[in-house]
Amino acid sequence: PADRSTEIGQLISSYLGKEKNLEDHTIHLLFSANRWEHVPTMKEKLHQGITVVVDRYAFSGVAFTSAKENFCLDWCKQPDVGLPKPDLILFLQLSPEEAAERGNFGHERYETSSFQEKVLQSFYCLMEDKTLNWDASKSIEDLHREIKSIAEETMQEVQNKPLGELWK
Repeated sequence: PADRSTEIGQLISSYLGKEKNLEDHTIHLLFSANRWEHVPTMKEKLHQGITVVVDRYAFSGVAFTSAKENFCLDWCKQPDVGLPKPDLILFLQLSPEEAAERGNFGHERYETSSFQEKVLQSFYCLMEDKTLNWDASKSIEDLHREIKSIAEETMQEVQNKPLGELWK
């Protein structure tokens, strides 16, 4: 999710909390700008050999905006072209019905089951990109072991590889 501690993040937070209204293109670009704010720190940590784990990242922004009327995946990807490319993307699927049962669901913008279903379809389209290493894990019982194993294996594989760029 967005880092809500920066000025851009605070604006995003007030939008998600339905305190402010922003035009759809504007909010999409603000989410992207919020990611770009962290690129120097991410690159510094990666170059130090530190593993970076990011929650949602660019894919969430693309999926949410492209679920809106009159937005296509290609337009939504453009502001994030060149971001550091993840070595592994773990997609933890939760049905819109299960999400709706969680506490506080519905308090923020986009938290409706019908919109969440559209977002899920956008994620499925993103997963068709074979240049990205997606793992759509589904087994709840084995999830912890599965993620730990995949993460450790990926960290070993990419240890001495150069940093790639997203959608380039």
